[in-house]
Amino acid sequence: MYVLILQGVDMTAEVLAWALSRLEQSHSVVIASVISTSGSVPGKTGARLALSGNEENEQCIGTVGGAGLELKVLQRCRELLSQSSKPSGEVLTYGLNKGAKGYQVTPLDSLCGGQVTLAIEVIIAMPHILLMGAGHCAKALVKGIESLGWNYSIHDTRSDFVNAEEFPNSKELHCSPVVSFFSGTEGKEEETKRSLSRFSDILLLGHDWAEDQERLISLLSLIESKEETNSNKMPRIGVIGSRSKWQSFEAECLNAGISQQKLDGVQCPIGLNIGAETPEEIAVAVIAQILAAHKDVDHSKPSWRDKK
Repeated sequence: MYVLILQGVDMTAEVLAWALSRLEQSHSVVIASVISTSGSVPGKTGARLALSGNEENEQCIGTVGGAGLELKVLQRCRELLSQSSKPSGEVLTYGLNKGAKGYQVTPLDSLCGGQVTLAIEVIIAMPHILLMGAGHCAKALVKGIESLGWNYSIHDTRSDFVNAEEFPNSKELHCSPVVSFFSGTEGKEEETKRSLSRFSDILLLGHDWAEDQERLISLLSLIESKEETNSNKMPRIGVIGSRSKWQSFEAECLNAGISQQKLDGVQCPIGLNIGAETPEEIAVAVIAQILAAHKDVDHSKPSWRDKK
């Protein structure tokens, strides 16, 4: 686990800045803040820590006072982060002695004797969608993505389609051959399994089926690699296209050594089945599908009104 301990007036700014940077990289974060104290305690009001990642690649910054209190708080932060697919939080009070009582107080083996109340908040990262292909569907998708406050990036092989005027809020703008996007060129770093984890979703929307096929093989090859990452999360991959297009892609991927299991995880066609035909309708269907996945909701389940 990577840990950075801060003290004093810089703690709030540093912890929050770090948490924001993790969210920008599509990693969810849990923040624990001391909101009140009484008696002798190791951490004063305003002390806070933030935690992100899983057991294998956990990162943490800040402190709520150290010792047994911090161990308990970190344990609860890990539990909440691993269990939460939606924003959540709770308020906990710890009594810093074995005999602390009260149905809202968790006693700790400590000699301090005071009480500490903390607010713990889980913040779920917003989707960051890589649109590979900057045509009509990508432009329609961007309107919905921006209205939801999500992030997006663009890749296209055509220079006329990749510009800041067309996509002023894009986090990244890439114009290059497909192979160069993955291998790195002209100042762009090589893509790796680890670097791809900055995206929640990658949508293949290219104008040329051969480009999308090359993208898919490159993506799945990286995801199947044994490279260690600092995230247990890989982006969801979606491909726009027909049944025949997918059958061709599937055959080529299998020939390239991609496992059927990885292919089965690719969404094709993309979007909920609402009869979408135009770019705008496709955008609605795709965004709804990503939203359901982001919120961990099974859209096929009946609503409260449908339940008997």
